[in-house]
Amino acid sequence: MKKRNYQSNNHVLLLSTALLLILVTSCKTDDFKIYSDQDYAAKVEARFEERKELAVNRDAVLFDVFQEELTQNEEQGLKFLYAYMPLSDLADYDGSYFLDQVRWSLAARDTFPWGHTIPESIFRHFILPYRVNNENLDTARIVIFNELKDRIRNLSMMEAALEVNHWCHEKVTYRGTDIRTSAPLATIKTAYGRCGEESTFTVAALRSVAIPARQVYTPRWAHSDDNHAWVEFWADGEWHFMGACEPECVPNLGWFTEPARRAMLIHTKAFGDYLGDERAENRDANYALLNTLDVYAPVKKIQVKVTNPNASPATEATVEFQLYNYAEFYPISTKKTDDKGICSFLTGLGDLIIWAHNGEGFGFEKISVGAIDTVHIV
Repeated sequence: MKKRNYQSNNHVLLLSTALLLILVTSCKTDDFKIYSDQDYAAKVEARFEERKELAVNRDAVLFDVFQEELTQNEEQGLKFLYAYMPLSDLADYDGSYFLDQVRWSLAARDTFPWGHTIPESIFRHFILPYRVNNENLDTARIVIFNELKDRIRNLSMMEAALEVNHWCHEKVTYRGTDIRTSAPLATIKTAYGRCGEESTFTVAALRSVAIPARQVYTPRWAHSDDNHAWVEFWADGEWHFMGACEPECVPNLGWFTEPARRAMLIHTKAFGDYLGDERAENRDANYALLNTLDVYAPVKKIQVKVTNPNASPATEATVEFQLYNYAEFYPISTKKTDDKGICSFLTGLGDLIIWAHNGEGFGFEKISVGAIDTVHIV
């Protein structure tokens, strides 16, 4: 929702304020910090100051919130969100919205028994962010927390994650829609959504109750037209997956399990400077695109070397890894070559077109990944 709609939900916030105060003031103290490493804190601070300069025309509505009496984690959470979430969010919403997101994420952590088992990095990147995709923002974190807290409070973390998906299925079923992803509360109102909306909704629901979650996505299937999105969630020290609004009695099971074995890329976005173990295929100033294909399918890392006609390395050339789908060669991943003209990609064992180009020319090769290790393009 845009800012005006967020303000129309103030009655939800007012009714919930007392509960939030009770949760925050009754929490057990521990040594948790959203980021404890000093080098990481310096990166966030520097990025926050850059954003502050860009948002100078909204200084009061965004930054006056820092004049409130904030805990260290509230201040860290706010700075992290301001530093790394989309700049358009800072244009559309005010500081009180972001502070509510931080406070309710921390309150959820302190409400459920599994909250204190979550490492700071996992919390920072997969609970704290209020955004999943390109949806409008709303107060789903607050609404869903209040609806689910008593239903799952006495469950284990794994049981709670599966139960949340049952709840999501009670609210939403599948239907194709348009390309713009609806907000979680809007999806509840319509009671339907495509896979991208169901997974956005389910990730929002899991994060609302302190279960780390992320939307994963195969940009195009290898075996048929179209694409698909689902959910990965973190429980008891490991990442698992589930079909969004498609509950099963166990994790790591869905109708897409077998098709995913033939996928060429499955990835997810982690906002912020993510330092986890997963392979980052691309990094932006605001996020990393993590490649989780090896969870679902056999994989292989291929290397691409691009040279100019005179055999010199083609530095900063654009390399597209293209998959045939919908009668076109669709780029599932795009990279730049390094100073040696080389880049690499972790992918499945199917066929790809490797298309390289710069301002002076182009070249391409069709490959079967299982039969090749290095591709040379002139």
